[in-house]
Amino acid sequence: MFEKLMSKIDVLTATVTAQAATIAKLTQEKAELLGVIDQLNEKIRTLEERLNKNSKNSSKPPSSDGLNKPEPKSLRKPSGKKAGAQPGHKGKGLNLMKTPDETIHHQPAQCDGCQHFGQCRACSVSQIRYEVDIQVETKVVAHQILFYECRCRNNTILTGSFPGNITGTMQYGDHLESLVIALNTVGMMGINRTHDLLSAVFGVPISTGTIFSMVKSCGEKLTDTVERIRRTVCDLPHVHFDETGIRVDKTLHWVHNASSDLFTYLSVEIKRGIKGMDSSGVLPDFHGVAVHDCWMSYFKYDDMLHAICNAHLLRELNGVMDNHPDQTWANRMQMLLLRMKKVKDDFMDNDKETLTYYYRRIFCFEYDRIIEEGRNQNPIKDKPPGKRGRQKKGKIRSLIERLAKYKAEVCLFINDFSIPFDNNQAERDIRMFKVKQKVSGCFRTKEGADTFAKIMSYLGTANKHGINAYKAIECALLGQSEAMLFSQATE
Repeated sequence: MFEKLMSKIDVLTATVTAQAATIAKLTQEKAELLGVIDQLNEKIRTLEERLNKNSKNSSKPPSSDGLNKPEPKSLRKPSGKKAGAQPGHKGKGLNLMKTPDETIHHQPAQCDGCQHFGQCRACSVSQIRYEVDIQVETKVVAHQILFYECRCRNNTILTGSFPGNITGTMQYGDHLESLVIALNTVGMMGINRTHDLLSAVFGVPISTGTIFSMVKSCGEKLTDTVERIRRTVCDLPHVHFDETGIRVDKTLHWVHNASSDLFTYLSVEIKRGIKGMDSSGVLPDFHGVAVHDCWMSYFKYDDMLHAICNAHLLRELNGVMDNHPDQTWANRMQMLLLRMKKVKDDFMDNDKETLTYYYRRIFCFEYDRIIEEGRNQNPIKDKPPGKRGRQKKGKIRSLIERLAKYKAEVCLFINDFSIPFDNNQAERDIRMFKVKQKVSGCFRTKEGADTFAKIMSYLGTANKHGINAYKAIECALLGQSEAMLFSQATE
């Protein structure tokens, strides 16, 4: 009897042991599966956020939106005013530019064929309308060298000479060359389109090779002028910086921009980071305030102050609110940044040069409270046992920590009124390269991209000084670009 009980106990013990092992195995598998589920859920959230990103809630360009354009999401509040010009606006309509070259009289229709036409008493003009048009014609100038027998010099033969700009038997004039360069650069037209247009409108059979040579020659003449623009930008108190990718000879290159409200400097580099910035030649010699989009490579230059583009931050905060409605701190931070901008604008409208201590203190405390709220809503998870390296913070917590770390750079625009709220100046100046790429597809050579960068640096600067592109190109072809540009800059 005792032996049977012991046998049953042994069997039950073995069963319990086996079941315990099974339970332990299932518990381990459950933990592993829960970990996999967490990873998959995180991946799903990441992919959903990626799908929901657009130009309104991230740093993606509008061209990446495709046909699925996001609804307009302006951060401006309605002013209550009607659209269009407000009462008292002077207006800038089309004005009469010169005395009419031709006057056409329009008589009443009843006068046609009348036997008394011309005998009736003439009345005053009842109404005048002007038609502004252009006359397209090709002008051919023949330069002839004459020779004379000079009586004052014992009938010595004296021969004239061609002007310095007349170098060939058949060549194109400066006005046509300026138009070609303007169409290819400012007009964003490709070489073939420029050839087709000039052939159709003017009847000038200019070849694509000649167009390329004209643009290249203009770029070479602007080398010294663009170099002076670069040196001038290096000495400015604050400069906007940005970079964007372009295709050059089937490979990715980077356009680096350094600009202000008066100067534009563009260069094409092989690299985007420190090597590209050093090669561009502005940041290594710059010691003012660099306004940029918080890309970490800019902070490698520590011999200057930094200001972060708040427009980028507003878009990132939009993305947080779109994908995570429960993140209330993001809306509060967005409203705070916009309030700071409005208060600064109001102070500047009243000719103030700095904020009062009250506003600086209020904004500082509110900023810190929002950061603390964001950290509480997004705690960093404990690192699993045995896992090496730092625990991931996640994109939201990383944004919060970035806002905390660079608080001074984010808020610099309210402490120094000369610093703008955003980096839109750089984005506007660099946009021409993106437009050119969309029209032409890519640059076939690095030399062509460099030439375009030189010309657009010069024309962008000229435009900021009120000089139209066509006149600026004419001055460049005559070798007067530097004198014309910097005489305007110093006035």
